[in-house]
Amino acid sequence: MRRPEARAEAKERKVVPVATNRKAFHEYFVEEKLEAGLSLTGTEVKSMREGRASLVDGYVAFEKGEAWLLNVHVSPYDAGSWTNPDPRRKRRLLMHKREVLKWAARVQKSGMTCVPLSLYFRGPHAKVEIALVTGKKLHDKRETIKRREADRESRAAIKAGRTR
Repeated sequence: MRRPEARAEAKERKVVPVATNRKAFHEYFVEEKLEAGLSLTGTEVKSMREGRASLVDGYVAFEKGEAWLLNVHVSPYDAGSWTNPDPRRKRRLLMHKREVLKWAARVQKSGMTCVPLSLYFRGPHAKVEIALVTGKKLHDKRETIKRREADRESRAAIKAGRTR
C-alpha cells in the first residue's frame, strides 16, 4: 500500500512546456481557459519532445461534435521516414462531449474564437491549453501596453528604493 504522500507526488506530474502562443495575449482578451488532450502520431510526439512546434496562427474548430486543432505546425521528426505526417495536419482534441458542445455553442452564438495558448507535456501525455477569446481593438492594445509599462516603471522605482 502506498503512503498518502507518494500518491500526492504521483498526481503532481512534471509539466514540460513545448510552445506558447504569446501573440494571443496581445491580440485577444482571454475569457475562459481549458486543458485538453491531443491526439498525435508517434513521430509527432518525438518531434514535440525536441521542442519543435509552433502555435502561431493556430485555432480550434468544432465539427460534428468534435474539437480539432488546426494550423498548428509540428515539424517532421528527423529520424522519421515516410511515416511522418503533414506538419500542419488537423489534430483531434480530447475533450468531454459536454465541454465540446458548450464551447461550440459559445463560439457560434457570441462570436468568440477558440485559440491554443500553450502546448506541453504533463507526464507522458501531450496537452494543449485552449481559450475562448474575444478580439482586442487597437485602443485596447495601446491601453494594455501603457499599463504594462507603468507596472514595469513602478517595480523599477520600488526596487531602486530598496537598494538605497
